[in-house]
Amino acid sequence: MVKHISELSGEQKSELSNIFGPHVNFKKRERHYYGHDIGTLPTLVKPMLGKSEPSAVVKVENEDEAVKLIKFANKYNIPVVPRAGASSGYGGVIPTKGGIVADITTMNQIQDIDHENLKATVGAGIRWERLEKKLNNQGLSVQALPTSAPSSTVGGWLAQNGIGFGSFEYGWSQNTMESARVVLPTGEVKEFSGDQIKNLTGTMGTTGIISQITLKLRNYEDTKGISAEFKDAESLKKAIHSADEQNIPLWSVTFLNPNWVELKNKTPEKHQHGRSDKIPNPELPVAYVCNFLYPESRENDVRPLKDIIQNSGGKVLPDKIAEHEINESYKSMKIKRLGPSFIPAEVLVPLENMDKVFDEINNHIDLPVLVEGMMSNDGYVVLLCFMRHSERSLKFNTAFPLSLSIVNIAEKYGGRIYSSGLYFAQKAESVFADNYRDIQNFKKQHDPNDLMNPDTLTGKSGLNTAISLGEKFEPLGRMIGNKSGIGSEKFTKEEKGIPPEVVELAYSCSQCGYCVSECDQYYGRGWESQSPRGKWFFIKEYLAGRDELDQGQTNTFLSCTTCEMCDTRCELNMPIEQSWRKLRPKLVQEKEMMTIPPFEIMAQSLLKERNIWANYMKNRADWIPDDLKEKISDESKYGYFAGCTASFVEKDIAVGTARMLDDADIDFTVLGDKESCCGIPMLMAGKWDVFEKIMKMNISNMKSKGVETVITSCPACWMMWHDVYPEWAEKLGIEYNFEVKHYSEVLVDKLDVLKPKLKQPLNKVVTWHDSCHIGRAGGVYEPPRQLLKSVPGVEFKELENNRDKAHCCGSVMTLVADPHVAHNVANIRLDEAKDVNADVVATLCPCCLVQFRTAVDEYNLNMDIQDLGAIVARSLGYDIPDSTQDTLDAWLTFDKMIELLQPQNMADMMEELMPEMMEAMPSYLKPMMKSVKYVPGMDALMKPMMPKMMPMLMPSIMPKVMPSMLKAVEKRVPMPDYIKEQMPDLMPKAMENLMPNMLPQLIPYLTPKMIEYIKKN
Repeated sequence: MVKHISELSGEQKSELSNIFGPHVNFKKRERHYYGHDIGTLPTLVKPMLGKSEPSAVVKVENEDEAVKLIKFANKYNIPVVPRAGASSGYGGVIPTKGGIVADITTMNQIQDIDHENLKATVGAGIRWERLEKKLNNQGLSVQALPTSAPSSTVGGWLAQNGIGFGSFEYGWSQNTMESARVVLPTGEVKEFSGDQIKNLTGTMGTTGIISQITLKLRNYEDTKGISAEFKDAESLKKAIHSADEQNIPLWSVTFLNPNWVELKNKTPEKHQHGRSDKIPNPELPVAYVCNFLYPESRENDVRPLKDIIQNSGGKVLPDKIAEHEINESYKSMKIKRLGPSFIPAEVLVPLENMDKVFDEINNHIDLPVLVEGMMSNDGYVVLLCFMRHSERSLKFNTAFPLSLSIVNIAEKYGGRIYSSGLYFAQKAESVFADNYRDIQNFKKQHDPNDLMNPDTLTGKSGLNTAISLGEKFEPLGRMIGNKSGIGSEKFTKEEKGIPPEVVELAYSCSQCGYCVSECDQYYGRGWESQSPRGKWFFIKEYLAGRDELDQGQTNTFLSCTTCEMCDTRCELNMPIEQSWRKLRPKLVQEKEMMTIPPFEIMAQSLLKERNIWANYMKNRADWIPDDLKEKISDESKYGYFAGCTASFVEKDIAVGTARMLDDADIDFTVLGDKESCCGIPMLMAGKWDVFEKIMKMNISNMKSKGVETVITSCPACWMMWHDVYPEWAEKLGIEYNFEVKHYSEVLVDKLDVLKPKLKQPLNKVVTWHDSCHIGRAGGVYEPPRQLLKSVPGVEFKELENNRDKAHCCGSVMTLVADPHVAHNVANIRLDEAKDVNADVVATLCPCCLVQFRTAVDEYNLNMDIQDLGAIVARSLGYDIPDSTQDTLDAWLTFDKMIELLQPQNMADMMEELMPEMMEAMPSYLKPMMKSVKYVPGMDALMKPMMPKMMPMLMPSIMPKVMPSMLKAVEKRVPMPDYIKEQMPDLMPKAMENLMPNMLPQLIPYLTPKMIEYIKKN
């Protein structure tokens, strides 16, 4: 049998790296993220799993790679655990024997769509949501899909097996799948079809890595629904049974029990930046609420259902509730927002006994049991049961056995546990029924050493014993568990530097994974730690003392692009990005971690010249055309705030905006050389002290101009003035009465004046990129589109992902932290533009322009990236120069500075400065330095001393070395004259701030160079 593999040998790591390159990860922290699923186990149970951390994580991109991985595993007898969306909690992806986790989510291609025979062949790692969207665009749809479709994968649902939306018509997941290709534990590839698929269903990767699946499809139609309330489970059962008997052509039947409904009514609405962005949820009756769903074409055939509902003692609910429930289909777990933790018990029971199961649960379980039900076409219903609790409470351990009580109740009435997995492996025989022996035989034949996902179907002995004892003493466990409830946990105090509201959200997070796939920080870097789900998991581990908050983790929080896609995706409506924003100053200012290094240079530029581009403040208004200078008022109720990038780099933005406002007969003023950066770089870099200073300057200067409405061209500037400034002004006691608008919002109201002046046609296919800071963060989607479409000769095409679903360009924090990652993110967005054959990608964000233009240059793409204002102004007849080359030139300085500030590159530069550094050493250390050359073994003694010595020495050494360092920087970083002139002012303070945290990263590279220098000199 396979042994536990905690760590791979150096030889094994090297071999695996040669096969998978950057798609293999050996970092201990990253491996830790792949050692759990969404389930939360009691503290007394966790030790029974043993050490459940893999020795490596591999992203498997295709079937050939899966074969290579299995052959590697066989060569060294290393266990392999296939992992997809990890969206269930049965212990199906827990690496109890270490080894390698095979992440198959990158096997996500649609390989073939057969319209005639209604079939699709797809990679096993494709998410249901993405597949359904692609199929819908071609008039097709899957037959059934899980309730976790935004995160779960096609292969994962087969490996798990279950009932979902559409199961009332089409049955279990396996019934909707025609065939599947699997890389067996031997490395062979086998196709399973027909009855053979049973050897895969529910086996959770123990029979191999599923690589490809052929699904059965249906023609796409809009889904309609009828929602109804029932006073008890008996009347609900009667209605479902009657609908089935009378052949009402329903697609899906789901329901909630009164406890679930009551909690659902209390869940908070979605809020962003202090405002609700959705219509309030309709109040549901606290009863059994059932949703009957069907394709739109069956409207007439479904009409008898209303009579069935009434005859069964139910009541049809208003259409608006049915519409709302359809829209909420994949957000059932939003109630966990009120958790903070859940005790799960998921069972399958016959419909005919469902009411008895509910009665017994209500009579025997004192903790409120929340139940979501879902019908299959075989007369069975899945009851997903949850009990609210707190995993941090000792009572969580004594309340958890109540899940066994619910399982026992289900079994009493002809039911069973919904799925086995590691946690209920001893019930595998009841789950697999007649197929159990075939699965065992298949496993023995193809995987005698239990290489694939070991323990998952057999269980861990300690855990199996605990479950057996729990069942044997269930009445006693139930008695204790019924007394173990606690009210909702209060989070009122900061914990280990984490604000209480962030702590609460960390424990509320359901770990569903909805936020993962669409997070650009995740898909740009590819690892779970970068996702919002991973960050919430880290916070819990950190608070529990199982992880440390170090510089690496700080970088993970800081590198978020702030696009707010996670807020849109979160089924719990959690304010995720705003939580990271609250952490930033805690990390950088209170815990004194290092911010992303280039932001220190920016901070000094802001304090000196009030802009991030290290340009001179006196030149800030140079963008204003001469003929406009006399037209711009000194004071006005409208104030145009241009922002740093539009003022100094992409001047076409500022010029275009001013031209449009002037031609629309809008009187406005500008701050000119009194304008400061809006402050978003410092806010997001965690340097809130710098942000506060420049924010106060901007507010004061805008007031002095008599401004009532601030007009911005930059979305980030808009968000600062619209959302952040008022929040801070209230906190600081500053009067703030500005209305804030983007120029597109102002100009669409002036199209009657502006449109007749638009004469110059563009005659190109133009697509539109929604910028995050005014789109998702502000809901401003239509005004820019209206303005763009008003330009003659624009053939407008939407990108596939638009408005609140628009992907981020990858700029802001990621571009400054990891330019190559940012370019990868941008390229994904630009691929969408290629798909619509766009000649021009238009946007209104200076950062998006920088990002896209540099990405186009990096990948040598034939694509024009243009600012909306510049496009409109050119159509008005103005000669607006293209700023693309200016963008690339300005970015080159930043790019090279970012590159230089990487630890190894900094060490290489400091090697050049070694003579000056040695000369700057305190006199009492110089004899010791010389002894390294002459005394054997002194170099070995110096190595462990350096990490302690250098932090003490650098404050005195750096000022003496700085003149030479400035020259070395100038050699490596191409700079315009105005930056060269300012570097003696900017660099010293920036390095003073950086060195305390940068030195630990530098020393491993610098120490060998220093010792080698001493030996030679």
